[in-house]
Amino acid sequence: MNRHFTLPFLFLAVLLSAAPAWAQVENSPDRRLPSDSPFRGGVPQGAPTTQVLELTVVDVIHRALEYNLGVLLAEHSVTRAGGSRWIALSQMLPNLTANVSENRQRINLEAFGLPVTNFGFPTAVGPFNIFDARLFLTQSVLDLRALNETRSEDHNVEAERYSYRNARDLVVLVAANAYLEALAGNARTISTRAQLETSQALYNQAQDLKQGGIVAGIDVIRAEVRLNTDRQRVTAAQNEYDKARLRLARLIGLPIGQPYMLSEDLPDVPMPDISLEQALEQAYSERPDYRASLERVKAAEATRAAAVSERLPSVQFNADYGALGLTPSSAIATYTFTGEVSVPIFQGRRIEGRIAQAEADLRSRRAEAEDMRSLIYYDVRTAFFDLEATNEQLQVATRARDLANQELTQARDRFAAGVANNLEVVQAQQSVAETAEQYIDALLGFDISKATLARSLGDAEAAVARILGVK
Repeated sequence: MNRHFTLPFLFLAVLLSAAPAWAQVENSPDRRLPSDSPFRGGVPQGAPTTQVLELTVVDVIHRALEYNLGVLLAEHSVTRAGGSRWIALSQMLPNLTANVSENRQRINLEAFGLPVTNFGFPTAVGPFNIFDARLFLTQSVLDLRALNETRSEDHNVEAERYSYRNARDLVVLVAANAYLEALAGNARTISTRAQLETSQALYNQAQDLKQGGIVAGIDVIRAEVRLNTDRQRVTAAQNEYDKARLRLARLIGLPIGQPYMLSEDLPDVPMPDISLEQALEQAYSERPDYRASLERVKAAEATRAAAVSERLPSVQFNADYGALGLTPSSAIATYTFTGEVSVPIFQGRRIEGRIAQAEADLRSRRAEAEDMRSLIYYDVRTAFFDLEATNEQLQVATRARDLANQELTQARDRFAAGVANNLEVVQAQQSVAETAEQYIDALLGFDISKATLARSLGDAEAAVARILGVK
């Protein structure tokens, strides 16, 4: 494994993560996402070009934060929550309406209960004009229900902001993980091709030795079987690598069909030194998903208070001012001022129903917040466990890979010297292939575990900004 492949893992894993811990490659973050998760998608920007783009990890994260569908939807949710807040707040703000009307009427006085015919007056009056230009003002003076509903929407806005921040942290991990998996796929492709070259050389060697009468034909057959097996492994590895590149291109919103390559030139970043107690304390104060759940609890409390406040009187002020007359030129100023006190007496148990709903929602939000708090504890503890386990797995895999390479070298020498058949070589090749795959998986799993610990603290995007200078 070359150093260019190792550095991205050591670098990114310190910074990034976004969900409960994953100890194995098959449990990586993007594979834990549902197939229809918006974080798997992106909004393509621009038209593809023939120029091959070289993307660094900074470019990948930048594009994911700008064009990933999950982030965009979370941003829209913040806007939607802001709109709901203004709707609630409008119940407490002045409502001013202007109206201009001009009518021509003829009225039947008897229809209004006036016995005008008994006094010799005509039954109908008119036609005549009425012109009215007027401003209407409605102002809530005291409405605790509207006040608490506004407070509830304030907390909902804050919750959506934290959810948006959490979505950005998540997409940082998903994009970086896709970047790492693409590099890992490239490493697997390089490894399998190297093994194919070895198999080809051993097959050629077996043919030469057979022609010299040193080995039997079965050794050539074994070498050819191994050669064909390695060709299939190269095809499978290349296919997985190509699909990993497609997944990455989609989630960062590259133009459809845009060719690109990944840069592997990254600095090595040391693992942050933090204790379990410090990690838990930071996670409880910084995790945006937990803070969002606390804001939703406050919103539910305000919603319940609003439901209870419907039992209380409300005070409202109404006014209108304008000009009224037969024509605009003859109109004179008129106005009305009204103070209104509304006292609910019986609402058909509608208020009781709303209170019951609000209390149920409040209990649900509190339960979700407690569950999130416990989830943070398990996330952090699991990340520490996985970090220790995958570190040991990486050490074992590294040693096994080195031993397998030594075994293959000795088996080839023994076969070339004619003291053994190539069964030992084929077995050694299999060991090299298996240990190489185990090493790549162990390295990726170890770095994902480090990433999980970083994300569980709740500052993935901030860590990227600090270390990479992402703005």
